[in-house]
Amino acid sequence: MSVNLNALKEYKSVDLRATVETASSHKLIAMLFDGALTALAQAKGAIERNQVEERTENLNKASDIIVGLKGSLDLEKGGEVAVNLDELYNYMIRQIVTANRDKSADKVQEVMDLILEVRSGWSSMPVEMQND
Repeated sequence: MSVNLNALKEYKSVDLRATVETASSHKLIAMLFDGALTALAQAKGAIERNQVEERTENLNKASDIIVGLKGSLDLEKGGEVAVNLDELYNYMIRQIVTANRDKSADKVQEVMDLILEVRSGWSSMPVEMQND
């Protein structure tokens, strides 16, 4: 059975757009975490396979997502938690730059571990706080 890859990509794209359009702010942030983790995992694999272009592309994608997460912070309303997250996101971006420069899968894994920890806290947020 032959699969039309372009049609499959378009289907996935439409599905993602529909999910984004109907998602709560809480869900959108969770999706950003997942997107960063996916890009970092792909970058780590590219480092291990010595694929420079794929490594750089995925590390840039992860960095862009983290910049987006930083942009979603409300430093006034979020208080100390938001300030700490802002600093953590800055650290993650620096580690990604270092990982790209040094071709370091360990640095990529460190950022993945940090995102997993933040994502875990985000996911365990009480439901009443998750609503817009």
